[in-house]
Amino acid sequence: MLIEIGIYLGLGMLMLLAMALMILRIGTLLGDCPRSGRAARAGAVTIATGYAMVGLGGVILIGAAIPLLEMDFLGLLPALGLAAICLGLGFSHAVATLRAVVREALLADQPKREAQARTPEPESAAEQPA
Repeated sequence: MLIEIGIYLGLGMLMLLAMALMILRIGTLLGDCPRSGRAARAGAVTIATGYAMVGLGGVILIGAAIPLLEMDFLGLLPALGLAAICLGLGFSHAVATLRAVVREALLADQPKREAQARTPEPESAAEQPA
């Protein structure tokens, strides 16, 4: 039974790590934008950390149910499938949250840009009539 739990925990942690790194990578890609870059990077780190902690708890809870199934290696497959589905749903929610953070940063920056576009620039001394 310990072998099955070890295999499950190893594969579950690998899935969790891969998805957390994908969240960070998406945040890095969104961070290239000059208007929302800081918010995207900060949001990605925060969201990936929360995703990792919640996902770790889910992987451990599902792993704790493996001995209850008493199916040896056959119990490993449903546990891995359930963990993959739960981690995937959490990943999609995390990415949607990251998109919302970037959208809020862009909307907060928009009034500033509109105000800057409306203010006339001062004329230079060379353009003023003498």
